[in-house]
Amino acid sequence: MGRQRTIDRDKVLDAAEDIVIKQGAAALTIDAVAKSMGISKGGVQYCFGNKEALIDAMFDRWSYSYDQIFNREIEKDDSPENRINAHRLATYEHDKTAIAKGAALMASLLQTPEYLESTRTWYRDRLRNLDTSTDQGKRARLMFLATEGAFILRYFGLMDIDDNEWQEMFRDMSRFLG
Repeated sequence: MGRQRTIDRDKVLDAAEDIVIKQGAAALTIDAVAKSMGISKGGVQYCFGNKEALIDAMFDRWSYSYDQIFNREIEKDDSPENRINAHRLATYEHDKTAIAKGAALMASLLQTPEYLESTRTWYRDRLRNLDTSTDQGKRARLMFLATEGAFILRYFGLMDIDDNEWQEMFRDMSRFLG
């Protein structure tokens, strides 16, 4: 078997995601990714350095389209309430295949303490500076929780939510913030 001249970083990420989704986070090793790709461990390390950087790249790729939508919305208005609305929009508009893959990765990787803590930090940042002593702040917090609830129910396979119902739910949430 001849060596590949170049290593496609996206294909390495695809292989790593496939391992996590099919076998769980514990099965994700540099060696497992290398074997899956038919390349050397050094080839994977050349692309990502170490397992932590590989996992970070997986999350970065998953969140790319979310971040584009979220950042577009907060450029207009960076208030705490609009940050929640931007989260709702980004969750609603995010690519369905990417979000399903990300949910599977998240479910598996959250079993490790370091990724659990980084996810907790991400959630704290989303709710940062939200004044929940006001009615608007309380509504924004409820919209955030509704958004996350819908995401978890749909993408963790806990409830069948088709595209029409998904759209209707997010229209209802947008009216709720007012």
